[in-house]
Amino acid sequence: MAGEYPLDKKTVYVIGSALAHHLGGVNGSNKVRVVIGQDTRESSAWIADTLTAGLESAGAEVASAGVVTTPAVAYLARTERFSAGVVISASHNPWQDNGIKIFGHDGYKLADAVEMEIEREIFAQIEKNSIQVAMPKKASIPGEHRLAEMYEKWLSETVCNDGFNKLKVITDCANGAASKVAQELFRLCKIDAVFTHANPDGRNINEKCGALHPEVVAKEVVAQKVDMGICFDGDADRALFADAKGNVVNGDAVLLLAAREMKQRGALKQDTVVATTMSNMGLEAALKREGIKMLRAPVGDKYVLEEMQKTGATLGGEQSGHIIFSDSSTTGDGLMTALKVLEVVAKSGKSLAELIGDLKVFPQVIKNVKVREKRPIEQIPEVSSAIASAESDLKDEGRVVVRYSGTEALCRVMIEAASEQKMNHHAEAIAGAMQRALGV
Repeated sequence: MAGEYPLDKKTVYVIGSALAHHLGGVNGSNKVRVVIGQDTRESSAWIADTLTAGLESAGAEVASAGVVTTPAVAYLARTERFSAGVVISASHNPWQDNGIKIFGHDGYKLADAVEMEIEREIFAQIEKNSIQVAMPKKASIPGEHRLAEMYEKWLSETVCNDGFNKLKVITDCANGAASKVAQELFRLCKIDAVFTHANPDGRNINEKCGALHPEVVAKEVVAQKVDMGICFDGDADRALFADAKGNVVNGDAVLLLAAREMKQRGALKQDTVVATTMSNMGLEAALKREGIKMLRAPVGDKYVLEEMQKTGATLGGEQSGHIIFSDSSTTGDGLMTALKVLEVVAKSGKSLAELIGDLKVFPQVIKNVKVREKRPIEQIPEVSSAIASAESDLKDEGRVVVRYSGTEALCRVMIEAASEQKMNHHAEAIAGAMQRALGV
């Protein structure tokens, strides 16, 4: 939670100082320039200010991009010669939470080894217990509007299509970072859009809206009889959709739609798509019919990108709506995904539902179990036994994925099967075993 360790003022200040040292500040020979962006949470402003103070104390120069999306900061870091880009956001989490994401000068998230190196300095500074937090009056380099506009202009020039003005959409901004950016971008692209949940107050980010609740925009699409619904999460690095019939369209369907279009114009390198262990078996089958290979990476856009870089794939993503077009971007970008989907629909003259109509989704259930610790699953006999029983019963007609959330104290149990009865039975059995072993 923001305000508490490890996101209290002293620790945030030290994070800034340690990052600047790593980048070559104070005693280093490099001139360090860092761009900072933030989402709309109540705590984001003071965290950004405190982080700025820590960076400046170690000799870094800081530019504020203000309230912008996570992928906007990644773009600015790699195109404007910044040493790093920092985002203050907890993505899809509630307003009370917050976090700090760091991108390198190339626009990619830092490698695990680099993060560990910075963490070691953070802990070393905290142990000295001699930290004096000195707050600056303002960022070293003002220019919030200019930086945000650069990202909006780049996106509009990269993806905009003349057919956009034929489509009418409803866009749910989750009261988050996209609230202003999306409106300006869609104006530049001449998209006829109605915007909802675009009035952030610091505490309403992700609240019963956005990508966490795509059914909300889906209902609006039907009620207002528009072509499509789009919804973002708090930092807009992912997007989900709704077709004209009010059906929610997730990241799997977007991957299928994008893969077909990219293959048609020769842009799908290796004829390969990288998805995750959570992507539905139906996506794999649909891609195979198109002569497209699907690889699975662990859950997390970072791991999807690693697999893309390893294999040379140009398209990858997650069921949750993180989609990476590596020819254009270094990270998942909800706004780019929205424009890409609109582009395919506009060019084809078909509806979103028609374009993905042959995606036959296997029944899938996900059960979340709150846990008190994240013990390795293979070390919990009761859970391991329940997983083995499910895999033996389902064989080639289903999948079992049990993993811990990367951001919350949760274990996610996902079962996919041709038989709904078997699916529900095994999901209950595994979740029950986890609850008994580690449940809160």
